[in-house]
Amino acid sequence: MKTVIIYKSKTGFTKKYAQWIAEALSADVFDATKVDIDMIKQYDNIIYGGSLYAAGITGLKFITKNFDKLKDKKLVIFATGASPSSQRVIDEVVSKNFTSEQQKYIKFFYFRGGFDYKKLNFFDKFLMNLLKLKIKSKAKDKLTKDEIGMLSIYDRPTDFSLRKNIDVIVSYLQG
Repeated sequence: MKTVIIYKSKTGFTKKYAQWIAEALSADVFDATKVDIDMIKQYDNIIYGGSLYAAGITGLKFITKNFDKLKDKKLVIFATGASPSSQRVIDEVVSKNFTSEQQKYIKFFYFRGGFDYKKLNFFDKFLMNLLKLKIKSKAKDKLTKDEIGMLSIYDRPTDFSLRKNIDVIVSYLQG
């Protein structure tokens, strides 16, 4: 079975996971900007990885707009984010990114990545500053765990990625 990993990474965490998966599966790996549908259709297993952006998976449109051409393949999507994994996060991401039809064909995984403010582009820095101001304006006793966590890592690069996290994808594709 021929496997490809395609990824879109803003700060490097998704790319890191994509490369680890490629090594573990002896698969080809490509930045999403360097692929087209004809290139991808030759693979049996297609893995797409993107970072989360307001619960949306960056670059996922490549897969969703070509879904009818890919649904007969084994489709795996993973997303990376700074938040710890929880069923609530996974359910929100799945419902926001995939139709009920797509959910029948796509296996989704979430991996905790990290946060590095310095690697964000100008617009993302602007949005993150707005988020930080919004969180800081709340009363301390009204902050969620995620908000407290975000404030604690905001000013320093933080990497939560672990190579062992990819084992679920590797097992899924080999099983």
